[in-house]
Amino acid sequence: MAGNKAVIYQGPGQVSVESVDYPKLVLEPGPGVPALNADRQCPHGVILKVVSTNICGSDQHMVRGRTTAPVGLILGHEITGEVIEKGRDVEYVNVGDLVSVPFNVACGRCRNCKEGKTGICLNVNTQPGGAYGYVDMGGWRGGQAEYVMIPYADWNVLRFPDKDEAMARIRDLTMLSDIFPTGYHGCVTAGVTTGSTVYIAGAGPVGLAAATSAFLLGASTVIVGDVNKDRLEQARSFGCETIDVSDGEPKDQLAQILGTPEVDCGVDCVGFEAHGHGSDAGNEAPATVLNSLMEATRAGGALGVPGLYVTGDPGAKTEEAKVGSLSIRLGLGWAKSHSFTTGQCPVMRYHRHLMMAILSGRTNIARNVNATVISLDEAPQGYTDFDHGMAKKFVLDPHGLVRS
Repeated sequence: MAGNKAVIYQGPGQVSVESVDYPKLVLEPGPGVPALNADRQCPHGVILKVVSTNICGSDQHMVRGRTTAPVGLILGHEITGEVIEKGRDVEYVNVGDLVSVPFNVACGRCRNCKEGKTGICLNVNTQPGGAYGYVDMGGWRGGQAEYVMIPYADWNVLRFPDKDEAMARIRDLTMLSDIFPTGYHGCVTAGVTTGSTVYIAGAGPVGLAAATSAFLLGASTVIVGDVNKDRLEQARSFGCETIDVSDGEPKDQLAQILGTPEVDCGVDCVGFEAHGHGSDAGNEAPATVLNSLMEATRAGGALGVPGLYVTGDPGAKTEEAKVGSLSIRLGLGWAKSHSFTTGQCPVMRYHRHLMMAILSGRTNIARNVNATVISLDEAPQGYTDFDHGMAKKFVLDPHGLVRS
């Protein structure tokens, strides 16, 4: 039997690459696995040889110690791989298939899954929603590893129609597991359409994926805000306007670009570790982005909120924020009749369409997010570099198949 190496959370600021058990078609007990999920049989699952798996900003929240993630958790929810074993109940996925795995673990059977709300599946966790390698998401082992088990395979995985063609575009297609659909979801729920003006808060990989999505949806002007000059330069590299929020409030800088302080659509790609603007840019202020987006989005507009907010943040500055209670100006949003959409992106709603956009050459998401391939053993350094704000999306290559 093959060995298996994986990226393990070892406590705040620490990850390591360790040997772990080769996966089985069962959710075995371990860190983060709820008692009711332990020893759950998965004859509907497949085992993948991981071709690519990415470091995500959501992973970084855990590694910074800003969640209640347990030590020993195998990280990684962005997974693309080759099927090397299938369970007895798998009918339509075959050994040898190259597939993208939505980060949402979903059963396909519950009310929410049948309504397309795969981010809040009712059956894969002791609470709504499941994900690989993530805190409170059911204990499903992460995919920053050489091999990983994927349950409910007939429902969950997206098979690429041509393996050779897919490998030729693998740096782009690896983004289908999370950040491309997530950024797209943020834009769709914000109402981005032909001719829209869009403000995207955050120039990390999800923000850049949202900006890519806004152009794909037909936006006329896409403006990205951040304090990281390298990330803002990356946004400008594919046609975005940018604002440095350390220079002042977004609405004032939007007025300089657009002639008006408001946009049609606002997208929050920052989440709960947000900082203030202007002279307050160095201080954590978790409600800042949501409040500034309400100020900057026109009356009757909408806000897409793919940025992560949590119910448990031990590193928060206030007792309220530690349980996810933020000082949101809901009255402002109400007065402007804003719509808000929050929560995990239901990846299946978008990933096939985005796959076709990639394969047809309509978009180059890997270039736009600056996809940078590293080995699995380099993952700890990748986490450190990402935490320092590098304008890169790190793609882990466990078997040397992406670089070859």
